[in-house]
Amino acid sequence: MNAPQRLGLYGGGLAALFVASFAVAGAVVPEASVVAWSAAAEAGGASGSDDGSDDMEMSGGGHGDAGGESGEEPAGAHGSGGTGPAPVRGLSLEQDGLLLSPVTVPDEVGERGTLSFSITSADGAAVTEFATEHDKELHLVVVRSDGERFRHVHPTMSADGVWSMPWTWDEAGTYRVLADFVPEATGENLTLGRTVDVAGDLDARPATAVSASDTTGGYTATLTGDLSASGESTLTATVTRDGEPVTDLEPYLGAFGHLVALRAGDLAYLHVHPEGDEPAPGAASGPDVTFMTEAPTPGRYLLYLDFKVDGDVHTARFVLDTEGRG
Repeated sequence: MNAPQRLGLYGGGLAALFVASFAVAGAVVPEASVVAWSAAAEAGGASGSDDGSDDMEMSGGGHGDAGGESGEEPAGAHGSGGTGPAPVRGLSLEQDGLLLSPVTVPDEVGERGTLSFSITSADGAAVTEFATEHDKELHLVVVRSDGERFRHVHPTMSADGVWSMPWTWDEAGTYRVLADFVPEATGENLTLGRTVDVAGDLDARPATAVSASDTTGGYTATLTGDLSASGESTLTATVTRDGEPVTDLEPYLGAFGHLVALRAGDLAYLHVHPEGDEPAPGAASGPDVTFMTEAPTPGRYLLYLDFKVDGDVHTARFVLDTEGRG
């Protein structure tokens, strides 16, 4: 297939993804929530979310951010630490004077290459000092706009502040790249995000149905508890295999499980805290792992649980509505 034909197919596929994404957003984000988000953005004078309509900025053979992304801080972007709603994170490429650089990735499905980026300061210098949180200096979440193809990975940083790792795309689409880290200079946790496009045949599968249970690698994980937008709430993940409780969960990222939560529609990032003390190396636990979280707005959320058994990390996926969803 020649280049114009491939680009034509990709353009048509991308248009289909945007249609599906808007359909998902309309289905899972209640009108009352949209009004509330708009009011919050107007009150804060800025909105860091993508509008999904601008052309992509290409840089260095990879992809930059969507033109709709703002360097301004979205409403509620700082840690909650007091009154007010839970923070909305990951919608901006810049916060507190730090910037997520353009992300270099392979251009299309099946192409082997490298994913790389830097965290830079206002003067353009790469930041190289990070605090360790959940066993790592930086957590990277890459997920397609429909909630599929989730990856939670940990690139390595070079001496000059470039984070990188080998990378290959399995499926085409529009992806959010979310870097979660704590700079040593401030000690404040930040999540910065950019959008990249990946060429290839498109197979969007938007997640719309609520599901509190998932089976992966022969293990079944089930979430119990309510996700609340009015305060902190407790979610408990229970892992079983063939109906029997799994009691040999191994420590992973400073806990016996790690939970990532994203708001459906815009993929805003929620910081979820595991309960209990950090387990000692070689310890085992299960079948339950408990987390504290708080949703910034009513609506639907995509949750991804990483847990480790026999040296292998498994990822279970859930879709939950907030309690009393508006």
